[in-house]
Amino acid sequence: MGTVNHPEELYTFAEDAPTVPAGLHLVAGLTGFADAGSAVAQVTTAVLGELETELVAEFDPDVLLDWRARRPVITFEHDHIAAVEPPRLALHLVRDEIGQPFLFLSGYEPDFQWNRFVRAVTDLAADLGVVDTTWVQSIPMPVPHTRPISLTVSGTRADLVEQMSVWKPETQAPANVLHLVEHRLTQLGQQVTGLVLLVPHYLSDTEFPDAAVAALSGISAATGLIFPTDELREEGREFRTRVDEQVAGNQELQRLVAVLEERHDTYMEGNPIASPLTGVDGQVPTADAIAAELERFLADRRTDGDAGGD
Repeated sequence: MGTVNHPEELYTFAEDAPTVPAGLHLVAGLTGFADAGSAVAQVTTAVLGELETELVAEFDPDVLLDWRARRPVITFEHDHIAAVEPPRLALHLVRDEIGQPFLFLSGYEPDFQWNRFVRAVTDLAADLGVVDTTWVQSIPMPVPHTRPISLTVSGTRADLVEQMSVWKPETQAPANVLHLVEHRLTQLGQQVTGLVLLVPHYLSDTEFPDAAVAALSGISAATGLIFPTDELREEGREFRTRVDEQVAGNQELQRLVAVLEERHDTYMEGNPIASPLTGVDGQVPTADAIAAELERFLADRRTDGDAGGD
């Protein structure tokens, strides 16, 4: 019965867990169902790889994870397994670039026991006295890479919704588990902000640095935290240059991107169309149409990366 009913059994505090002061921001981003442009994965790398971190607690993958769907990564050296890297879901105490502490929940989105996981996260937030929660997700949308990445903002911060939320749909969509966390925190009267990035659909399967920069900028706007983005911004400039070169050399790509630009700009000017995603005819260039044209570019980029080049 205990395994079923007690959310705190889903996680274990680290043996040398730091003392967590009350009043911190909780930032969350989980990978799994949707991570267009690898935005959340890149944010996680930037936070855990470039900032000072201490492990607070770790969730049990044997309870929350479908191992056959998310297999551990092994390192095989000649005739033996040198290392095993299992998926992790963990809470860290992190200090931003100017030393401000915050909590960061990152890793895989659970496959099982969502309700129990939601209770575990909201209970942890209460026990640790967090002041607010900000979470991030990225989804593919038919928008052009030549325009700034837009956001849909949800939660309890009306000021952020007003300032930052470009697309405010009334729709039904598959949930991220952090949607459920947001919903529960709202019911509990806690401050929470959800940031959903609208990433060009034809770049959703790539590692798009601009998506990570937009995510970190959104988190900064919600929390006042300062993140390292110089490397991501430089990578983004190089990435866009390569995409632009490919588009410039292909008339079909130019046409498709121009259609996306026109519909995006029309929407942003406030014209009464349904959304930034469709024109009057309801049609948009498909991701497959654009991705097919970009396939050689993306393959070349992966090859260059494997070779250690630009």
